[in-house]
Amino acid sequence: MNRSRCRRAGRGAWARWGLAAAVALLWGLGGWPLPAPPELRGAEYPRINGPCNQEFPRDHGPHQDFKTEWWYYTGNLESAEGRRFGFQITFFRSRMSPEQIQPDPSEPLSGWRTQQIYLAHAALSDLTKGAFHQDERMARGALDLAGARLDDDTTRVFLADWELNLGPEHHRVRATASDFALELTLLPEKPPVRHGRAGTSQKGERPESASCYYSFTRLRASGRVSEAGVAREVSGSAWMDHEYSSAPLEPDLVGWDWFSLQLSDRGEVMIYLLRNREGAYTAASAGTLVAPSGQVTGLTRGEIEIETRGTWQSPRTGGRYPARWRITLPGQGLDLLVTPNLADQEMVNEESGLPAYWEGSVNIVGTRRGRELTGLGYVELTGYARAFDAPL
Repeated sequence: MNRSRCRRAGRGAWARWGLAAAVALLWGLGGWPLPAPPELRGAEYPRINGPCNQEFPRDHGPHQDFKTEWWYYTGNLESAEGRRFGFQITFFRSRMSPEQIQPDPSEPLSGWRTQQIYLAHAALSDLTKGAFHQDERMARGALDLAGARLDDDTTRVFLADWELNLGPEHHRVRATASDFALELTLLPEKPPVRHGRAGTSQKGERPESASCYYSFTRLRASGRVSEAGVAREVSGSAWMDHEYSSAPLEPDLVGWDWFSLQLSDRGEVMIYLLRNREGAYTAASAGTLVAPSGQVTGLTRGEIEIETRGTWQSPRTGGRYPARWRITLPGQGLDLLVTPNLADQEMVNEESGLPAYWEGSVNIVGTRRGRELTGLGYVELTGYARAFDAPL
């Protein structure tokens, strides 16, 4: 199985919930060594205190007062000759301090001054060849190195020449690394889905342990992927998440298992399972079922049954990841077997030293109320190689 990783100066990494905050602490890029000086201590980031009730296109754009935010795309693609690929491209934003820093009028204003740090991950899984490629980048939100903004009805997020444009009719994503590239147009086939309570997704026992979270659960994808200089036209299906919050993981949590599943009857399932130190899934775990008609149903932990039927151990990090699952939603008549399309899709953040995680394409077979179906999706597994609160 072939792997590649690209490295460029000034990049870092992130592994979904709360890790952008860890990057901020690790790198100390807010203009001062952390912890913050006395005049900035005691300030707080905004909290999620009620229904987010996202409105569009406004809430496709950045929410720069919150600590952490991401725009996240995954999908499964196929070329005309039948070559199969999975892809991920994610843009992350992290605010360094809740305070507005007032410049000293006696000192020249620096163009490097910013409260925002941007990170990005991209990966390409060549499922036919059995190869996995990844790249990561990091930059300050200054001097046009990186940024996010909403202009009229279009959101643009960029980090160097990696870019997302989210408009009223389509999304476009682009990333170029040394040995692979993505350039895709994504057309929504269903409207955005707000998770949890009116777009508020609970991530723990504390009321403030929540995020604003919505998804495009089915996007028709077309465009081009390149691998080792060979470009191929591709088409397929993709999924988009946009989430923002100021809440870290609660102390008893070490990671999560996240599933985005697109079924052949045109239904979709999102599930996140938060794991505590004993390895058990907590009561705050939840999900969302989107029917073929588009009807949305929230799922509680008690409505989700999951059984791990295999594991895979990383030869690099030693992390042992679950690698095959039976997921049952008894109240919905769904019984699914989920299997990775490639064993090794581990994102190893060697340059930043942040925890590795597994993010990969999966295949689905199962039934809905006795009728057979298939599907494709993506799974994210964090905290298996190293707990998020482990010393860096």
